Amino acid sequence: MSEVTIFSQTTLSDKKYPLKEISFEKPGHGGRLVKHLHEIYYRPDAVAVLLVDYAQRSLLFTNQFRVASFINGNPSGNLIEACAGLIDEGESPEQAAIREAVEETGYRIQNLEKVGAVYPSAGGVTEFLHLFVAEYNSKGDHEAGGGLESEGEYIELVELSFEDAKAKMLAGAFNDAKTLLLVQHFFLNHSE
Repeated sequence: MSEVTIFSQTTLSDKKYPLKEISFEKPGHGGRLVKHLHEIYYRPDAVAVLLVDYAQRSLLFTNQFRVASFINGNPSGNLIEACAGLIDEGESPEQAAIREAVEETGYRIQNLEKVGAVYPSAGGVTEFLHLFVAEYNSKGDHEAGGGLESEGEYIELVELSFEDAKAKMLAGAFNDAKTLLLVQHFFLNHSE
């Protein structure tokens, strides 16, 4: 099989993260080489962590405004999501998951378990998303959470019982991909 050849990379925008137009050639049907022109958004890798309180049988989510969902038909723009964020330079995915849990929810997590990693939108974004499940104590002390004001975050917490979260999943009410993956993973591997 022939290799992929990159002909050019043109930066279209470099405001926050680079958006580049990539001209390349790759094998198509029957090994015939096919030329392509794609726009690729170079986002850093990220983490998502589903917080679970087994004693209280609850899952903790965030609820925040997402402008992309708003302009694509979500009337409120808000999404219920697993805690998530970008991995800072020099940080491991595990360190990022622990940091994000405190920043967004205020809870210190325990028993962090990596359950996979995915490209959430490989057709146009470089981001690689590390997926975790961790425990939190809903009755224990915790910090304020709510996200970082310096990043313009305003995060509300949503705590759902196992039963309510499962019903929401089965009704197709989780519209965020990382959250749906983590909730499905949890219920596939959690014995009631």
